[in-house]
Amino acid sequence: MHQDQFTITNIPQHIAIIMDGNGRWAKARGMARYEGHTQGAKAVKTLVKEARELGIKYLTLYTFSSENWNRPAIEIAALMKLLEIYLSSELKNFIEQGVRLRTIGDLSSMPEKLQKLIAKSEESTKHLKEMELILALSYGGRQEIVNTVQKIAGQVKAGDVAISEINEDLFSKELYTKDWPDPELLIRTSNEQRLSNFLLWQLSYAEFIFVPELWPDFTPDVFRRCIVEYNRRQRRFGKV
Repeated sequence: MHQDQFTITNIPQHIAIIMDGNGRWAKARGMARYEGHTQGAKAVKTLVKEARELGIKYLTLYTFSSENWNRPAIEIAALMKLLEIYLSSELKNFIEQGVRLRTIGDLSSMPEKLQKLIAKSEESTKHLKEMELILALSYGGRQEIVNTVQKIAGQVKAGDVAISEINEDLFSKELYTKDWPDPELLIRTSNEQRLSNFLLWQLSYAEFIFVPELWPDFTPDVFRRCIVEYNRRQRRFGKV
């Protein structure tokens, strides 16, 4: 389907994606897992351009989970280096395309050099308004909720918030994602059908679409196919 058939009224404002299958893609081709991650980074570059052209305002990518730290050290090092290369090479494109880079997660766990590069990228793009690209790095949904509970508990202890004032709106304003609306659509590749500790609070009312393609094979056509499927859904939010 040609993208001209899409209008801003039927495209989700915020899409979240669990990018799965890089390792399996490489294994199926007799390659090292790193090659799968490299191809996956290329798919991200293509996707960001496509999402921006379609008029999507927020794109959140599950880039590196808190559980990913349990992978072999050599693979973690390769992923950190790949992320460094991606951010360094794409910063110019972000600026040209009007894409603001944001991150969520425990960045203190990342290598110091990468932390500085992330900070530089966020600062260099903070004035851009065409689209926000949110990378979930060293991110875990349960930990985000625990952190939020701790923050609100501290506010209650300090007398700034009464227990009776705690509600969903207040809770949402203390999450990492307080600056954005909740995603309307979650896409996960490689036929896996689970959340894997991703945006557990924010995805409460999102539409879930699972596709068989491994992440390096996630093309603009597959992305548009997901949006077409999203538009077939009836979003009732518990109503009739």
